Amino acid sequence: MCRHRGRKAPLGEGATVTSSRTPYRDEPPAADPAPAALRKSLGVVDGFAIAASSTAATTSIGIGLGVTAGAVGLHLPIIMLLAFLPILGIASAYSRLNRVEPNMGSGYVWAGRSLNPWLGFLVGWIGIVSTVVFLAYTTTVTGSALLQLAVEGGLHRVAGLRLDPDSTAQATALGIVVLVAVTFTAITGLRSAATFQKYLLVFEYVVLLGFCGYGLFAGPHPFSLDWINPFTIPSGQQLAQGLLLSVFCFWGFESTFSVTEEIRDPQDASKAGFLTLFTMLGLFLLGAFAFQRVLSLDELTGHGAQGLTYFGDRLADQPLAALPLIALTFSAIASLQSGVIPTVRGMFAMSRDRTLGPLWAKVSPRYGTPAAGTVVIGCVAAAIAVLSLVIPKVGDLILASVNAIGVVVSLYYALTALAAAMRFRGALREGWAQALRAVVLPVASAAVLLGLGGYLCWTFYTSADHFEVSPDNGWFMLFCPAVMLLTGVVAAAWAKWARKSPYFVTGRSVAPDAPAEPVPAPDPA
Repeated sequence: MCRHRGRKAPLGEGATVTSSRTPYRDEPPAADPAPAALRKSLGVVDGFAIAASSTAATTSIGIGLGVTAGAVGLHLPIIMLLAFLPILGIASAYSRLNRVEPNMGSGYVWAGRSLNPWLGFLVGWIGIVSTVVFLAYTTTVTGSALLQLAVEGGLHRVAGLRLDPDSTAQATALGIVVLVAVTFTAITGLRSAATFQKYLLVFEYVVLLGFCGYGLFAGPHPFSLDWINPFTIPSGQQLAQGLLLSVFCFWGFESTFSVTEEIRDPQDASKAGFLTLFTMLGLFLLGAFAFQRVLSLDELTGHGAQGLTYFGDRLADQPLAALPLIALTFSAIASLQSGVIPTVRGMFAMSRDRTLGPLWAKVSPRYGTPAAGTVVIGCVAAAIAVLSLVIPKVGDLILASVNAIGVVVSLYYALTALAAAMRFRGALREGWAQALRAVVLPVASAAVLLGLGGYLCWTFYTSADHFEVSPDNGWFMLFCPAVMLLTGVVAAAWAKWARKSPYFVTGRSVAPDAPAEPVPAPDPA
């Protein structure tokens, strides 16, 4: 009997990886060494720390609010609230699916089983490439934040070189050094990584609450009802782009589901995901109101990656004014580490199914983590960060990356929600309340995100008549997500016909033990 069909093994303490996946070559079972196991060492707070660091509230507020204001003007509070609604539906879908099938592959596993293996693979692939792009641009953001700290501290030149926080080259070089360091901490164990994340989060949130709370009352610009009126946003394109940029700000809450096999109780992943989302909503609304109270529209949109630094300077003198910048630096470092962690876990799940190579399923005997894959992801992110030097300004790089990621994230969120609706469609016969939560809400959320992504792609296509590597060029903005999707189709074809992955035959992923779903009895006929 083939080992990949009808057998599941837990990946907790004492479990082995080879009992849960198809071997890559024929060999006698007695010759298999006892491989290392992933360690179940996390709880709700640890899952929250990983998801909250991946969502990176400080970075989203310090950089994302200015980028979003460039699309929707002084409507940040309402645009954040509107974007939260479909994300809440997506989170509900993740939670229900995780309850019946906890798997670090999350959307890749669920969409492959409930929709189609090709769509499932695409969900997994998008999650990988979008996070790698995120890691690449966050590497640059981290370097830029450190350069800002140096300049604020009075260090303007090093070896005759003038330090420029908006220089992609300088920021990338410094950021890669940080990426190497956080990759190492991600290798040495999730427990230590989560502990590190918690200390960073405490500092970030204290600074955010202090400065944004003070700015809410001390800002010179009066409150306006127009801030919460979406109907005064000038155009549908600006509304769609603003919503997708805001969806990007919430992106990362699902990181807790990627470590569900390393959480002591898989249901704690759902609790951590919802806790992260509502915490982010509160922080984003506070930040949106505070920024608009303190800064004018021109100030919001004109400072790019240095927006939080300018916000701190408007509210306090040095050295207190440097605290928001330090918090931004910590947030960028934490999001780098938390970006590496879920990406490698998703690839681990895909490797178990032979949709990716065996490298990604190797677990370090010493640390109990997929160390080899973690190193490779760090190297790939660094390489892409170097390639991004074709965009010379950090602010332009952020805009191009965020728009591309926003489009593809809306797609993989939508496919996961549709997988949940298909999986639990039986709830339509169980009363309107169950039908609403299990089917209608995920479908509605998916429709909103697909509509936003499709509309924005169309506006990118119609807004230009030539191709140019610039965030102002619509064809370039469309080219980036198109490459992410097309490479996914090519990788899926290779997995199906070259690797001959059983995932494309059965539509099911090899997985650790999960709560069993009712299975209909076979027809006697």
